[in-house]
Amino acid sequence: MKHEVNLAESATTPRVRIERDELVILNELVPLEAQNVIELGCGNARLARQLLERFPRCRVTGLEVDAVQHAKNLAEPAERLTFVAAGAQAIPLPDAQFDLALMLKSLHHVPLEAMDTAFAEVHRVLRPGGWLYVSEPVYAGALNEVTRLFNDEGPVRAAAQAAVNRAVASGRWRREADVHFDVPVAYTDFADFAQRMFTVTYADRQVGGALREQVREAFERHATPQGARFTRPMHVTLLRSA
Repeated sequence: MKHEVNLAESATTPRVRIERDELVILNELVPLEAQNVIELGCGNARLARQLLERFPRCRVTGLEVDAVQHAKNLAEPAERLTFVAAGAQAIPLPDAQFDLALMLKSLHHVPLEAMDTAFAEVHRVLRPGGWLYVSEPVYAGALNEVTRLFNDEGPVRAAAQAAVNRAVASGRWRREADVHFDVPVAYTDFADFAQRMFTVTYADRQVGGALREQVREAFERHATPQGARFTRPMHVTLLRSA
């Protein structure tokens, strides 16, 4: 039975739950023991490596489409961690191999026309009753107001949520939980923000001239002598293969 879990609020206080460590959320929903895990869009594999450190009986296969990042991942091998150059819409792995699939801020990067195929592929490689943990940033908040000036993800994030709904409507997935929480994000100054946000290898972000100054002005409204601190609202949907 699907249940709504709002980790941003409780019955006694409206204050938002701040959670820096998404593994805490994941382990609350799907207790990690000895699962075979696949992460679609693993990026630099930071969470995958942390998962294996804390839960040494798990195994992780990380898929990544960014060739630059994939090469970096291969250069830093780890036990029980395998890297594959592929996207969620075309997983080059056998059927019914994994217990848990993770999509951490990656579903909205899947091409719009391939999102439904991605859900079908994830369903294929999961064992019956396997879990799919989809974590997506919410299109809201002060940080979003800054980043949307040069990278407006409103349409693709909405498309990602619509794809989740279609997956459930297909009857191949059960919606087990929806979870909301906030992640703290801090930058020392605008140079730090620009380095982390403008120079990603998975996208060509040309942010210069008047646009760069517009972004700088929006960012500086939140700057303090201690840096700029934001929270990123997150929405997790936990699905189970039917």
